[in-house]
Amino acid sequence: MPDQTNSTELPSSDGISPGAISARQFPAKGEPLIHQVNWEGLKTLYMKEVRRFFKVQTQTIWAPAITTLLFLVIFTVALGRGGREVLGVNFATFVAPGLIVMGMMQNAFANASFSFLAGKIQGTIIDYLMPPLSEGELMLAMTGAAVTRAVLVGLALTAAMLLWPGVNLSMAHPWAVVWFGLTGSIFLSLLGLLSSIWAEKFDHNAAVTNFVIAPLSLLSGTFYVIDNLAPAFQVISRLNPFFYVISGFRFGFLGVSDIGDTNMAVLHSALGMGLLDLVLAGIVYMVLRTGWKLKG
Repeated sequence: MPDQTNSTELPSSDGISPGAISARQFPAKGEPLIHQVNWEGLKTLYMKEVRRFFKVQTQTIWAPAITTLLFLVIFTVALGRGGREVLGVNFATFVAPGLIVMGMMQNAFANASFSFLAGKIQGTIIDYLMPPLSEGELMLAMTGAAVTRAVLVGLALTAAMLLWPGVNLSMAHPWAVVWFGLTGSIFLSLLGLLSSIWAEKFDHNAAVTNFVIAPLSLLSGTFYVIDNLAPAFQVISRLNPFFYVISGFRFGFLGVSDIGDTNMAVLHSALGMGLLDLVLAGIVYMVLRTGWKLKG
């Protein structure tokens, strides 16, 4: 009779055979190990992006605060003389909220538009595409990091604005400050991701910043109310999403805005910005799924 000793698996000390342990620890080939959300991977990528801009916080957080404060100083001195009031408050108090959220949006775009582009130019794009992260997780981590930078810039700007005499930043509607600040930052973060995917060199990204983001920011009612414009330009301003973010954010501080005559108009704008962010997020997600200009 043949010896079958070598073909018999000896049980371990807890009575489970090595084959059973192996089958329990290692799934079959092709079977996913992460069945839902890869929270650990999402957190790792988010922290990587946050640490990247925080290492140069003088450039990414404090410099924008100082630059935007200079806007406040220049326009207050040039246009705010003689006790000029806009929407029932002095000019410095009127313009400060718009400058804060404008700085938040511009820096959210700057942060989100850098990572993919730098990866493509430096040949490190595989670091974003190789980890076990879905397209949604990749988008969420990078958007979250950009919004984090926007919030930090907003806090630095608020502290800087409070140093300027005559600025009152007491909040009449805190929900509007939070909602429009976040939706505006998310909107620009998603636009930054699209720009980063499309761009092939830094000149392309700079062109989007200079010819799209900057004009839309400065022509959005940051320094004026659109009621002072001609009817045709009022219509153009109302087609600019930046106008609703800046006016809605200002409404959170002043309690009045030039979006409409009632608070319901501001609420409709808030819902519209949320819907716009959802649509843009869907577009970015589909572009990431195709791998356009990232894979291949």
